[in-house]
Amino acid sequence: MSGNHKREELLFLNFNQDDGCFACGTDAGFRIYNCDPFKETFRRRFDNGGIGVVEMLFRCNILALVGGGRSPRYSPNKVMIWDDHQSRCIGELSFRVEVRAVRLRRDKIVVVLEHKIYVYNFADLKILHATDTAANPAGLCALSPAQGSAVMACPGLNRGQVRVELYDLGTTKFISAHDSDLACLALTLDGSMLATASEKGTLVRVYDTPRGTLLHEFRRGADRAQIYSIAFAPTNDFLAATSDKGTMHVYAVPARASYQAGGGGGSGR
Repeated sequence: MSGNHKREELLFLNFNQDDGCFACGTDAGFRIYNCDPFKETFRRRFDNGGIGVVEMLFRCNILALVGGGRSPRYSPNKVMIWDDHQSRCIGELSFRVEVRAVRLRRDKIVVVLEHKIYVYNFADLKILHATDTAANPAGLCALSPAQGSAVMACPGLNRGQVRVELYDLGTTKFISAHDSDLACLALTLDGSMLATASEKGTLVRVYDTPRGTLLHEFRRGADRAQIYSIAFAPTNDFLAATSDKGTMHVYAVPARASYQAGGGGGSGR
């Protein structure tokens, strides 16, 4: 990335909850970009270190930062809550091991470690619960942002298993999504559907989250591939997947009944 100073090394890129913006972490700070029209919204440069995770909260002034790169601005074991209006950190969460990912919604902060996930109340940073996972070096975790449908998906304890926390229902589902290790997870904005891909990279599966049942199976190809990302359209009717084959596959997702808090009951397979 070029700038007014030396070229910066890109360490991180992620979209915000409604995909209207994306954030970049570099070895000298972070930048925020608007998608349409495309433009840089603002940047913050730190002379003494890099940012390895930048998680936005929609378009507000609060972000979650984790240090990264050869000379981290903050410890990689800490999540710093940054208020950009004040240009300073207003809170922090510390851990014994490196933070792999952070997910935000207006009422929760989710911190992903390699073998554990912690969920905090956003208002006072009090812990709500902790979840053990299988080895998760990529920091896989999906969190629905819509109000009234709080859903989190993360790896379970077994290979290819997804744990789905349905906070509004007060229940947990376990989905045996794949025979091999998980590579990607994605939720719809309302948390009604979950898309998964494994390290084999030949299939993308879509599940009903309240019921834990398989809805659709899409084939990416016959050859193994590393799937980099999967994402639903905001309207839930399309699903996109990118891979190391240099392609993006877009699938039409058939219409279904919308998620309702009282729906569904049996255990996921």
